[in-house]
Amino acid sequence: MANITAYETAAGRRWEVRYRKPNGRSTRKRGFERRRDAEAWMAEHVVTAIATNSYVAPSAGAMTVGMLWGKYVAAHEGVWKPSHLRTQDSAWRVHVAPVFGERRIASIVPSDVQAWVSSMSSNGASASTVLRAFGVLKGIMEMAQRDRLIAHADCVEHIQLPHKPSGKEDRHYLTPEQLVALAAESGSHGLLVLVLGLCGLRWGEASGLRARDVDVDKGVLHVRRTITKVGTRYVEGVPKSWERRDVPVPASLLRRLQAALPHDPDALVFCEADGHALRQQSSSPAWGWWSRALERAGLERMTCHDLRHTAASIAVSSGANVKALQRMLGHKSAAMTLDVYADLFDEDLLGVSTRVDERVQSLL
Repeated sequence: MANITAYETAAGRRWEVRYRKPNGRSTRKRGFERRRDAEAWMAEHVVTAIATNSYVAPSAGAMTVGMLWGKYVAAHEGVWKPSHLRTQDSAWRVHVAPVFGERRIASIVPSDVQAWVSSMSSNGASASTVLRAFGVLKGIMEMAQRDRLIAHADCVEHIQLPHKPSGKEDRHYLTPEQLVALAAESGSHGLLVLVLGLCGLRWGEASGLRARDVDVDKGVLHVRRTITKVGTRYVEGVPKSWERRDVPVPASLLRRLQAALPHDPDALVFCEADGHALRQQSSSPAWGWWSRALERAGLERMTCHDLRHTAASIAVSSGANVKALQRMLGHKSAAMTLDVYADLFDEDLLGVSTRVDERVQSLL
């Protein structure tokens, strides 16, 4: 399977390892000054590697990161949503390719990656930007390892990364009274505000809601698709994490929703006056109907996504448990829901003793 032979050069005798790859093709590794060095290399890279099915051709590591980028994207075709592909491509072009695009994959060491991560952070890149760029490089290197182009992807292991803020400190929860007041100041978008604030739909999910998705008989919304902005285009897709779900609608809201439904079952429930899909709103002053409604309702600046948090808050205060909230919001797991909204359940816990006392006080 492998043998060591000597050959002469102008600089003196050298040793080479001749061996066959797992595919049967013959090859060799030359340039060892001592026979013992050739023996050690053969033991590690040929004999043991083939026996343990971990063989990596020495020439494979010469491929560059840039050569693998297209293959990495192609491997996720049909899995990534257009919006996610756009952010990945941007991270590659702006942050990864300029530094590692021409680097051989086998030449990259952990200190290279750590220096790159630290440089991005020190130059003002947000934690989200750094984590996204690192994720692209990590994904490429791990793919290279799985394809046996490199033996290990240890260059992306044990890297100190910036911590992404939880965002909880900037979260806003409206009371039911504040929500209704905001809806009243939102003009033709008032019903949208109530659906977002009581049902917990994401903006894209509400944008993609069609008349046939409003099930009046069952009192639920069938969340089956989204409409999101990708660059300058609005693209229809499936909900986040591919989680299609049915969301219950309070009866009082369902009556208002039913009265406003378009006759065409395929028509969008919520859209702009010109028939265009809902345009994203900013909380910046004097920009769009959302910011003006906040000002008229006497509320501080917040994002439309805070209506989803409001829906969670109202549901928990109304007695919803974590599993019910998970299904309502479309989270992948109850653990994720509890992690995101642990503060709501902490507040709800304070009222447990009071409710228990109401149940047992007559018995004690």
